[in-house]
Amino acid sequence: MKRLCFVALPVLLGLLTPQGANAQTTATGTLTVSAVVNSSISLVFNSDPSGVALGGSGTAAATLTFGNVQAFGGTLAPGVVRTNGTDNFTVTSGVDVLVKKSNSNSPKYTLTAQLSTNDSTNTWTVGGVTVTSGSPAQISANGLYSSNVNFPVGITIPNSENAGTINNVINYTATAN
Repeated sequence: MKRLCFVALPVLLGLLTPQGANAQTTATGTLTVSAVVNSSISLVFNSDPSGVALGGSGTAAATLTFGNVQAFGGTLAPGVVRTNGTDNFTVTSGVDVLVKKSNSNSPKYTLTAQLSTNDSTNTWTVGGVTVTSGSPAQISANGLYSSNVNFPVGITIPNSENAGTINNVINYTATAN
């Protein structure tokens, strides 16, 4: 009986084991991955606490609305500063510019600004620098990355200008140094 168990047990186990369990079919492959990392910078406008709340704050396409402005009297929108000159007045508002970098060893950036449309009547400034449509004006040569920098936007309006709406677009360009 003992012999029968020693012979029958291995045979029985062999019959109960699924065929092919030890012989799995496999395939292998390799995937080579590569990427070219380019440096980049981004520019967004943020509302400065001292200025007008921007429409689209936190984006690269914001809107600054001074509202109703006049040389004398009236109520200015919060954040608008008016300065009267001899034959003109200027309205300004703080505007923060935030430039970030990625994958770059650039220590600073240069910021320029240019009007989209010629304005032969009013004088436009960004950060105290006159901006025209003729060519980009350098606003900063040593901009700090990842930091809101206030570059106030101003319009000087002659007292001789007729009442009406003033519109323009200021194009900003940040260039890694």
